[in-house]
Amino acid sequence: EGRDISSTVNLAPWEAALGTKLPVPTLGGTVELNLPAGTQGGKKMRLKGRGLPGATPGDQFITLQIVTPPAASEEDRKFYEEMGARFKFDPRA
Repeated sequence: EGRDISSTVNLAPWEAALGTKLPVPTLGGTVELNLPAGTQGGKKMRLKGRGLPGATPGDQFITLQIVTPPAASEEDRKFYEEMGARFKFDPRA
């Protein structure tokens, strides 16, 4: 509602795939958000009562964004190619 706030939190692909405890800044300080394995980018999560303060505090909505490391070297590029061959994953399927 009017007291809700939203933010975006970046995470690495391996954090999304394996699950992690993610520090999330809120108005009241940093909290730890438990992400389950298999979390997808774009997922929205709610931190109840972590929005704007008031008689009834608002909620904070977190949008998770997966950030992919660049293939900055030939070794990195080969690693990505190996992942593609091993997982046989089509994100558009």
